[in-house]
Amino acid sequence: MSSKILYISFALLSAITASLVAIFGKLGLKNVDPTLATTIRAIIMAGFLVLTSLSLGKLTNISLSTLSSQDWKWIVLSGIFGALSWLFYFWALKFGPATNVAVIDRLSLVFVLLFSVFILGETLNWKAILGITCVIVGAILIVLR
Repeated sequence: MSSKILYISFALLSAITASLVAIFGKLGLKNVDPTLATTIRAIIMAGFLVLTSLSLGKLTNISLSTLSSQDWKWIVLSGIFGALSWLFYFWALKFGPATNVAVIDRLSLVFVLLFSVFILGETLNWKAILGITCVIVGAILIVLR
């Protein structure tokens, strides 16, 4: 299977499962503080990922020293910003409609595009600009419906 089919398949699965985070999160936040809900979610996720790694044999012969200090820095920063994203997302879900929160959250596409150009040095073309413009306009139309 080609790498393009793989990444598209995994990205679609990511989008589908992420959409259920909004639905289940909104249902679970009715009587729960968003920070507590996010903490519980993180603990469950960590446990699930440890079990998944164990079942896939990813934790055998592991040596954390094989990661460079740069690797650690980027992974730690990714973890911190992921946790902040979850906190903000659950706070937004607590107070707003799931549809609007999810749509606004998906504006992260715009920021990924911009950050990938400025930080990763990826290129920007007219198709990307048109696509991101459609995302922004679409988000505005959905939120203002």
